[in-house]
Amino acid sequence: MKRNFVKILVALTCLALLTNVAFSSDKKKGKKNYSAVNYEKLTKLIKDKKVTLLDCNGAKSFKKGHIPSAIDGTAKDLKSSLPKEKDALIVAYCGSEKCSAWKSGAKAAKKLGYTNVKCFKGGIKGWMAKGGKLESVAAKTDK
Repeated sequence: MKRNFVKILVALTCLALLTNVAFSSDKKKGKKNYSAVNYEKLTKLIKDKKVTLLDCNGAKSFKKGHIPSAIDGTAKDLKSSLPKEKDALIVAYCGSEKCSAWKSGAKAAKKLGYTNVKCFKGGIKGWMAKGGKLESVAAKTDK
């Protein structure tokens, strides 16, 4: 009787461990998934000043041209450029649908505690293809 009890106990323990491993890997995968924002939604969010855009294309590219109101998502002092509210909407983007540099900006925002992080997968190419204009650093400082 004791042997059967021990076997059942070992089997239940193994089952519990396997279940825990399976669910924890699902949680880790979920952290990598970011909802996408389309062009129409993004333009409205920018117009209404309800979004912080992270340009993840690098400093040189950012200076040449970025989506209006974006900040350089690769800047060393990113924290000081982000809103104080941790539930503020942050949207990261890069060069195009084929580029995945936006993920580094999204991860950086998450790491800083932001809970509402999304992406614009079309990037600059997708933005321009829909008729969106770019802003340069020179244009910002000339105003």
